[in-house]
Amino acid sequence: MSLRGHLGELRKRLFWSALFFAIATVGGWYLFDPVFAALQKPIVDLAASKGINATINFNSVVSAFDLRMQISMFIGLIISSPFWLWNLWRFITPGLKTNERKYSLGFLLTAFPLFLSGCALAWYSLPTFVKSLLAFTPQGSANIISASDYILFSLRILLVFGLAFVMPVVLVLLNFLGILTSKSIRKSWRVAVFLSALLAAMATPTADPMSMFFLMIPLIALFYLAVGVTALRDRASKRKVASEE
Repeated sequence: MSLRGHLGELRKRLFWSALFFAIATVGGWYLFDPVFAALQKPIVDLAASKGINATINFNSVVSAFDLRMQISMFIGLIISSPFWLWNLWRFITPGLKTNERKYSLGFLLTAFPLFLSGCALAWYSLPTFVKSLLAFTPQGSANIISASDYILFSLRILLVFGLAFVMPVVLVLLNFLGILTSKSIRKSWRVAVFLSALLAAMATPTADPMSMFFLMIPLIALFYLAVGVTALRDRASKRKVASEE
């Protein structure tokens, strides 16, 4: 394509991505109430059961509207992600080689469900995390939480867990592109175990070690699965080079 053709293709992909995002954001506007109710449920339950004065606060006239728009756009971004990721892949794929095209498509098809799995695990663990932190509120004092700060905190937890589940797929992709070897990935197992333990501790900040251990299992298993896949890939590459020689 000429530069004009590339710009026209980019405009078309951006238009369809923005259209799907706008439609999904409208849907996110109507999903705001149940999502926000689920997010604040740990605080409401703890305040009722433990007698702690904890509540979510909107500190300005427009903050409730701003928060609703932000959450709606975030929900829309997640819902429309298959569409804009597909358009992004379709835009860059003409410039890729055949094997690179295959690897990038495999990365998208694998990374997206893993990202959602990590977010689902964080969503399931979020109430325990919030309750454990609010339990430190001294008796007789109030814990007035800014709504925007609380939502930002929750979204960070979701994104961290989602990206943690995607990291093994990133390692496999870098290996297939010849950037990392299986040996170098395997040498970083101590870092992987430490980060898995850290994320599990974030999700279960309680004195129960078994809960933390069971959350570590899928993260460590994904890392070693990546090590196994890259080891098979490196062996196949060495055999191919040896046969050519």
